[in-house]
Amino acid sequence: MTEQAQKLIGYIKRDVLRNSTIELDADTPLISSGLIDSLALVEILCEVEDVTERRIPASKVLPKDMDTINLMLATAERIGRSRQKR
Repeated sequence: MTEQAQKLIGYIKRDVLRNSTIELDADTPLISSGLIDSLALVEILCEVEDVTERRIPASKVLPKDMDTINLMLATAERIGRSRQKR
């Protein structure tokens, strides 16, 4: 598992789910399983941008692109634009 995936999993468990005992991996379905809702996606998308250092246009992201950590990272790579580190 990549460092980016580990950071996103930690963020989701700590700040979105607020439950560190839930088992997540990079392929755990998050939306289709009902684990997270659409409101949480905006927060998670912002974190994906920070972790990947890419600007991701929200208008181009579909819920299916955010169902797993691996899909999130692939979406960031596919449609995100590099940004300078702050």
